[in-house]
Amino acid sequence: MKCCKRYVTFKIYYLCGMIKLGEINTLEILRETEHGAYLIDDEDNQVLLPNRYVPESFKIWEKLDVFVYLDNEQRPVATTDMPYIKRNEFALLRCNQITDYGAFLDWGLVKELFCPFSEQAFKMKAGGWYLVHCYLDEKTDRLVASSKTNRFLDNKELTVKEFDEVDLIVSHPSDIGMNVIVNKKHMGLIYKDSIFKDLSIGDKLKGIVKKIRPGNKLDIGLGQIGYRNIEPNADQIMQELQDNDGFLNLTDKSSTEAIKNALQMSKKNFKKAVGTLYKQRQIEIKPDGIYLV
Repeated sequence: MKCCKRYVTFKIYYLCGMIKLGEINTLEILRETEHGAYLIDDEDNQVLLPNRYVPESFKIWEKLDVFVYLDNEQRPVATTDMPYIKRNEFALLRCNQITDYGAFLDWGLVKELFCPFSEQAFKMKAGGWYLVHCYLDEKTDRLVASSKTNRFLDNKELTVKEFDEVDLIVSHPSDIGMNVIVNKKHMGLIYKDSIFKDLSIGDKLKGIVKKIRPGNKLDIGLGQIGYRNIEPNADQIMQELQDNDGFLNLTDKSSTEAIKNALQMSKKNFKKAVGTLYKQRQIEIKPDGIYLV
């Protein structure tokens, strides 16, 4: 009974200290034991780094960057392996197995990341890939995954404004476009007519807040907007010309689909970029296409 009491105190001690579960911690090597090296933080909290992760040569008080999570016996443990996802992050992970309790996902560590059935937007299958969010379950004090990603996003108070450049993670398709996660905080939508390249769930890319609609709904564009987009598109066309012996079989009369397939950009941006290059006398425009000067 005393042993159980000490274990509970030990567990809470780590969760309330400076050592953070599910995050990268910079800790100092305190001492070496037969099971590994004990690491310590600025508040004297300690965690074990098992032998398999201990460097071949090290000095006491040397600093290490480690990821901390719970082992199979629910004890905090450190590892120098970096996971594919950390606490409060989103990532596309592979489901390794399904059990009576839920799914277990490969997140790059020896112990797999658990996703209970109650946190699965759709029933997971072994071998499938799923976009999930990693969070600390307050009831069990363990890191778990959820594919119900929208519940970890909130548009009530936006931290972005129109024309801001943002980080995107492709979430899931809809009838009118592709839903995206914006800056790991908000929900956004890229409309079909703004998508000029193949997008897959879990893709990470840059975008622009094109418009904020009533209800704080975010319209997102890929790349940059307006004149800021001319130079990158012009560079892309120049690169394509150089890669194709100075000729592109595209003109302002080419179809939107042909331009999209060849350059993955809209016809509007294509025409702006071609106009810029023409004014700079870097290209010639002929009936059959564009020629490099």
